[in-house]
Amino acid sequence: MRTTSPSRRHAWRRSAAIVAFAGIFMAGAPAWARREAPSEPASTAASIDIRRTADGIPHVRADSWRGLGIGYGHAQAEDALCTLADQFVTFRGERSLRFGPDDKPPTRSTFGQPKNIDLDFFFKAFADADAVEAFRREQPAELNELIAGYAEGYSRYVRTLATQARRGGKARAQNACAGAPWVGAIEPDDIYRRMIAAGLAGGYARFVSEIVNAKPAATAAAASPAPAGKLSLQSRLDIPVGDVRGIGSNVLAFGQAAAGERGGSVLFGNPHWYWGGPDRFYQVHLTLPGKLDVAGVSFLGIPLIMIGFNNDVAWSHTVSSARRFGLFQLALDAKDPTRYIVDGVSEPMRGVPLAVQVRHADGTTGTVRRTLYRTRFGPVIDLGAQNEALGWGAGTALAMRDVNAANHRIFRNFFRWDQASSLDDFIEVQRQEAAVPWVTTTAIGRGDGRAWFSEVGAVPNVPDDLREACATPMSRAFAAIDPGTPFLDGSRSACEWKTDAAAVQRGAMPAAQMPGLLREDYVANMNGSYWLANPAQPLAGFASILGGEGQPLTLRGREGHRIAAELAGAGAGSAQSLAQRVMRTTLEGRAYSADQYKKPLLDRACVPGRVEFKPDAQARARTVDVRPACQVLRNWPNRADAADRGALLWDAFWTRLQQIPEAELYAKAFSADAPLRTPADVNAADPRVAQALAGAADDMRRRGWALDAPLGSQRFARSGGREVALFGGCDTEGYFAVSCSADGDYKGDYTMGPTSHGNSYLQVVWFDGRGVHARTLLAHGEKETAVAGGQGAAPVARYAKKDWLRFPFREEDIARDPSLVRKTLRP
Repeated sequence: MRTTSPSRRHAWRRSAAIVAFAGIFMAGAPAWARREAPSEPASTAASIDIRRTADGIPHVRADSWRGLGIGYGHAQAEDALCTLADQFVTFRGERSLRFGPDDKPPTRSTFGQPKNIDLDFFFKAFADADAVEAFRREQPAELNELIAGYAEGYSRYVRTLATQARRGGKARAQNACAGAPWVGAIEPDDIYRRMIAAGLAGGYARFVSEIVNAKPAATAAAASPAPAGKLSLQSRLDIPVGDVRGIGSNVLAFGQAAAGERGGSVLFGNPHWYWGGPDRFYQVHLTLPGKLDVAGVSFLGIPLIMIGFNNDVAWSHTVSSARRFGLFQLALDAKDPTRYIVDGVSEPMRGVPLAVQVRHADGTTGTVRRTLYRTRFGPVIDLGAQNEALGWGAGTALAMRDVNAANHRIFRNFFRWDQASSLDDFIEVQRQEAAVPWVTTTAIGRGDGRAWFSEVGAVPNVPDDLREACATPMSRAFAAIDPGTPFLDGSRSACEWKTDAAAVQRGAMPAAQMPGLLREDYVANMNGSYWLANPAQPLAGFASILGGEGQPLTLRGREGHRIAAELAGAGAGSAQSLAQRVMRTTLEGRAYSADQYKKPLLDRACVPGRVEFKPDAQARARTVDVRPACQVLRNWPNRADAADRGALLWDAFWTRLQQIPEAELYAKAFSADAPLRTPADVNAADPRVAQALAGAADDMRRRGWALDAPLGSQRFARSGGREVALFGGCDTEGYFAVSCSADGDYKGDYTMGPTSHGNSYLQVVWFDGRGVHARTLLAHGEKETAVAGGQGAAPVARYAKKDWLRFPFREEDIARDPSLVRKTLRP
């Protein structure tokens, strides 16, 4: 991996690390991952403590891996039983049996919201017994014990509810799903299936229906290459995970030059993530004395910390721009559409019969059968609904390969990170495993003045010369839709992903070929390419599959670098001082679009005073007086705090402006030489700008909203029986603090709830002589009911007030927490 640093201060450490890593890349999975852990003697005196502090955060402490898992499974079940039970049904492939084949999951997730029947076939295919066993074998014995313990702890809680129900207790009052036939005990395999599902989020899970519904056409003409024009598929491929725009993150990390303190560093992590569903974050602190002491968040059903900190390191992630999958164009055998030609030889697809149990509307059950077709490259995928040429025809079909389908190292990597003892140790683990599935990674370490950013993880080994050599007419046309996805000729074995002895996985890119950056000022990522982790030192020369270089940043990306540069140059005297500034600045809710363009836009659009406007093509034109709207926007401070008046109107205005092509909206096009300042010079004189303002004012009128309605009158969460006004906006306007409703704003519903996404878990972490210090927020709360009008409102209210929680990491801090409540479980 090409790692660069502006300073030679740590050169000797990096040189030693490179020598140490040389043999590791050749050896595949490290030996420790295959050893058996010593058995931990049972102790009747042992106990499992679940101590809840402010906002209901559980601190789980045990004296064995199994015990730690029991505590964590029990704690998560207390707060999110119905969501967890629903996801276990999903990953077993039983939604059609429990909820009917045509319904869909109630909330969004990384696999979107396909029909139940399609999800069932998908998980029957990709999380079957063979997949589970292959996954389990690659985990260290300690992690397997932790997983088994989690399943046991969850199941204990379910059995406790059942006992309460039989005795006339309040089980259903605690959990709405208590007593439902689909809520029951689980096994470790349920957790392995959940882990497998998380890994596939950047690949197969993006095309659930297109994979499980692929079948050979009985008769079809030879397919033609896709046209070069844009397809509806493009917008789907623009979304890196899930099926909604805006899923992503912000991360800023500052080194000693910014902290003003030798060895000082500060990390800000802020995933913009789901507020409900199986992939919602859950905050916890896990302690196994002498072996593990780590805090942060994980997805529901994952018994590890995925973003967080221990006493020596802190890290966060952003959704990556790198492609984790690829397509292969198959040349079908003219005699049989389930055979394909490779190097002139016909070979059969492997038909995998699948069966799903379904419950019909009349209550009867039955079985639905399908066949999944696999090739040497991966399953067949039918994209014919987007474009006929991309379907399974008589002469050609597409196969898809997901690098993470064979990446069983993902949670082994997190398990090791949770125990990392330094930034160098953290980086070494990342290089050894090359397992991070579909996110970038940023980290800092105790007493280490550097900040680390990297794209090291599981990426297909498709260098640009292979992509060019294996192009077909169809793949060249597809590149106009999506230049990131490798689309290769499947009729030649030479076009398979390259195998490199230095990689830990067949067909994956070696860690040495992926970008990484160590800086002493700052590194940042707001979901764009790795290219501008720091504008002073662009990362260049990498394979295009990693995300590309020299590309425009989003407005949120430009705002993030503005914030980072401002904080790095502010002259902080210590890491603690810098951390305080980070906490204030990152939640300011500034609209970069308004800061940059509001004045010139209003200076021209407001001149006429009255603007002729047509709501749609069929409607009559009418005149709108824009002067009141102009006054509201001029008075608005370009912020999205709950009390700010004008933010709602600006959202409506900016949304309409996005209908003007970028090349016509801006006079100065994007330049890779000025990525933080371009595109620029908005064409405010374009008559469509004034019409957009008139349309925005009309939008507000039609919704019944005053032009100067405060943001919080519409953007709020229902929590604890009341409406909690919130700050922030969508990233389209360049808000760094993100708060977005289910379908994005501007469709009349700003309410934040379980189907929304936005700021989720936020952490600011730094270190001093005592060790780690952290301030955290969990916007949607711990309980699954917290943003659905029910219990668990305290962390939601804290987030709304921007009242950072001083996280009690050390034992003495936990003991004196005024909200401390302790529960003890038997091992």
